[in-house]
Formats: sequence, C-alpha cells, structure tokens
Amino acid sequence: MESWIPGSSISEAPAVPATAEPSAPRKGLGAAVRLLRREPAGVLAAVLLLVFFLFALAPEAFVRYEPMAYQYRADRSLDALTPPSSKNWLGTTFYGRDVFSLTIAGSRVAIIVGMVSALFIIVIGTNIGLLAGYFGGRVDDALMRLTDVAFSIPFIPFAIVLAGLFGPSLFNIIFSISILMWRTCARVIRAQVLSLKERPFVLAVRAAGGSHVRILYGHLLPNVLPLSLLYGAFGVAWAVIAEAGVSFLGFGDPLMVSWGQMIHLAFVTATIRKAWWWVVPPGLCIVLFVVSCFFIGRVIEEIVFPRLREK
Repeated sequence: MESWIPGSSISEAPAVPATAEPSAPRKGLGAAVRLLRREPAGVLAAVLLLVFFLFALAPEAFVRYEPMAYQYRADRSLDALTPPSSKNWLGTTFYGRDVFSLTIAGSRVAIIVGMVSALFIIVIGTNIGLLAGYFGGRVDDALMRLTDVAFSIPFIPFAIVLAGLFGPSLFNIIFSISILMWRTCARVIRAQVLSLKERPFVLAVRAAGGSHVRILYGHLLPNVLPLSLLYGAFGVAWAVIAEAGVSFLGFGDPLMVSWGQMIHLAFVTATIRKAWWWVVPPGLCIVLFVVSCFFIGRVIEEIVFPRLREK
C-alpha cells in the first residue's frame, strides 16, 4: 500500500516507503545462516572462528601450563627447545616455555586487535563515506582528500614511529590500524551513497521535511550497513595480519603473548629454522584465522550482492 505526501496531488511524486529497497539489514542473519549451510567452507570458517573465540575467552580451560612459566626437566635444568612430546604437545621454546600454551594465549591478542580495530574501521569509514557521499561539494572534497592522505601513509613505518614515540603497546597497534585502515571502507560507502541519495525514498523523505540526520542514519545507513559489515570482516583479517607484522618486527606489546611475537622470538634467537614446532603453530593460526575471516566475508558479500549466488 503506497503512502502519499500530505497535501500533494497525484501529479506530484508519490512518497516511496521510507525503508530502503534492500531488506538485508532485517534478513541478513537468516540469509547468512542459509548461506553457511550451503557453503562447507563458510561453515568451517565459522567453526574455526568460534574455536579461536573460546581460546581467547577461557585459555585456562585448554592449556596445561601457564604460558609464561618455565618448564624444567627432572634434573631441574631448563627444558628448552624440546620437540613435541606427551609432556609438551607442541614442544618448548628457547626460553623453556610451552608452545601449545603460548599459541592458545596468543588467540586473545588476535581477537582483541581484530574486533576492536574492525569496530573502529566500520565506524570511521562508514561515517566518512556517508557524509562525503550525501553532502558532496566541499565536504566531499575535504573528506576524500583526508582519505587520500590515509592511503598515502604506509602502515608499518607509521606503527614503528608510534612505538618509538610512545613505546610498544597493544593500544598503539590498534590506534595505528584504526587511524589508517578505514580508507577503503569510506570510499566504497561513499560510492554507494552517491547512488542511494538520488533514489525516490530519499527524495520523499526530503520532501516530507526529514532532517539530514534522519536521512543519513535512518534511511541511508541501513542500506550501506551490509557493506560496512563486509569491510568489518575483512578489517578483522587485516588487523590480525598487521599486528603479526608489527610484533614480528619487535614493536608489539612485550607484556602480552601474540602469534607475531612468538615468531619474532624464534627469529631473534636464531632458532626459527631449527625449532619448527615453535614457528609452525603461530604461523598456522594466523593463516587459519585470516582465511576464516575472508570466508565469512565471502558469505556477507553474497548477502550484499545476491547475484553472486547465481555464479
């Protein structure tokens, strides 16, 4: 049933229902569940991410030793660089720490960095894209030039400079990711808004006297939110890769166990080639986590672009 603008005649443009044409925000969860059932890779990705979340939330339920505790032999000598055994399932490090416990503990940093950074990427990128696309003109020029600046700053040197100025910490890594990685999300959202703002439902809200805030966050945001979530899923993967890279270079938080830090310590002790059991578990976790995020992103992408399901 069509709704008409009060006081308008039939010859005037009718007010299209204010809700967005796509129904993804309301049906997204159900569509995601159906797609996951049809795609074995998506199901496996969801299970892997769930396992990593469990590791991060309750690592003590899965480990046998304190991650930072030293392991000793029967003669009280340090049990260092021992290969996998029944005592230490993934062997020990150069410092005599249990690799399995360290690997489980590293999930927490990956989840924290990935989720917090992705949240900032979504919030910053979506808002900049909305404002730039909707207002256009000088606002668009200013925000897009800001986006160009973000594209021009290389992430690794920027993170290293921050670590040098304020000391290595998890906060600096999250700040570096959040302040730079929103750029792609912003440009895609802007392009979508440029198309949406000329649709009849937006013109109808304007004609009815709707405010800019109502149009932006009541009508445009629900339409671009699936795209934002797509880049949020990719943002989690980018953040984990970025944190691992910074930690491998030695600029990660020294007080927290991370997968990148484990590989860094194996490298600086010159045992990275000899002690494969110290390097393979964190490296494999990084790969599995990132691939899982991209498969989840693929499911979200098929929700946003239904035509992809036909291919």
